[in-house]
Amino acid sequence: MIYRSLYVDRIMAYVNAPFVKILTGVRRSGKSTILKMIMEQLKKRYNVPDNHIISRRYDSMEYDDMTAKQMYIDLREQISSEGKTYFFLDEVQEINGWEKVVNSLMSDFDVDLYVTGSNSRMLSSEISTYLTGRYISFRIFTLSFSEYLMFKEEYGGALEPKIELANYLRLGGFPATHLQKYSQDEIYTIVKDIYNSTIFSDIVKRNQIRKIDQLERVVKYTFNNVGNTFSAKSIADYLKAEHRSIDNETIYSYLEKLEKAYILHRCSRYDLQGKEILKTKEKFYLADTSLRYSVLGYKEESVASSLENIVYLELCRRGYDVYVGKFGSGEIDFVASRQNDKLYVQVTKEITGASTEKREYSRLLEIHDNYPKYVLTADDFSMGNYEGIKTMHIADFLLSDEF
Repeated sequence: MIYRSLYVDRIMAYVNAPFVKILTGVRRSGKSTILKMIMEQLKKRYNVPDNHIISRRYDSMEYDDMTAKQMYIDLREQISSEGKTYFFLDEVQEINGWEKVVNSLMSDFDVDLYVTGSNSRMLSSEISTYLTGRYISFRIFTLSFSEYLMFKEEYGGALEPKIELANYLRLGGFPATHLQKYSQDEIYTIVKDIYNSTIFSDIVKRNQIRKIDQLERVVKYTFNNVGNTFSAKSIADYLKAEHRSIDNETIYSYLEKLEKAYILHRCSRYDLQGKEILKTKEKFYLADTSLRYSVLGYKEESVASSLENIVYLELCRRGYDVYVGKFGSGEIDFVASRQNDKLYVQVTKEITGASTEKREYSRLLEIHDNYPKYVLTADDFSMGNYEGIKTMHIADFLLSDEF
């Protein structure tokens, strides 16, 4: 296992704290493996004996049709009479009422709990009701560019980062696709399976959706329009032109379900002058760029928006709240804030001349504050500073420790 310090170290800071540690994220992003890493760290750092570490994987057939009461009895019987017991409950959302079980264990016994799940039922109103103030959530993303390079080095040999960026964009960061040297087609087969299992298990089956073709058309529209602002009406108008009738409320419902399954990330617009989040024409980004290519096929014209997608996810990984910045009649790709920090980011595939340069820099030059401003590009055009705006190669930005 390649140690994913970004998550393990962050979660380990709460060992023995009176909170349930909840790991959420898209399927196959590595949540189960991170649980194993935490188990190993408990043994290594705290000398926790094996019989005090109890692991369950609830998407296994072994626990099919298990009730919350049976879950509680099973786990209660594993609790040690001497010292703290550490529970690692994987895909716990498969058990209806698991929140009550976890709350009872926390209240009645000396335990430390870590749970994972692949849809936002993990952070639903039921959890808030039963675990108010007693849980901390951690969003697990697919591999960052830095982690991707570590996997490549370990399992196949990595090229120079600026060359590997193109591979990372096309092949994505699902850990399972980089555990050996797979071809592009093999990787897309794996990712398509992840996509299908998410769509049909976490969305269609769970929500009893009957018009699957309608849902898939909405999915393909959002995948095709990564990085573009659009509304439910935009999708409805597009489908109407294809003689497919669908109302706005149904589209909103589908988008919400795709978010809850962590396939999509909603990026709202923020009015930098009015200091408010706008409710119209949001952008959506994918949990991983490989999802787009496994479903729609690779197209050269999609590279620019996929580069945006990669930068968006990296900002989220590092704990930023990320918005599309609206400034007057123009837009800034990302305004990212984290506590007292803020930064502005423009992403472009390349700067081909004076017109592109003016477009990318002029929007940032209109913002008169002292927070860092970046123009990120996939070419090496005029790296350095431009009137206080830092120009960086996207690969360098993704590997940087400065933000």
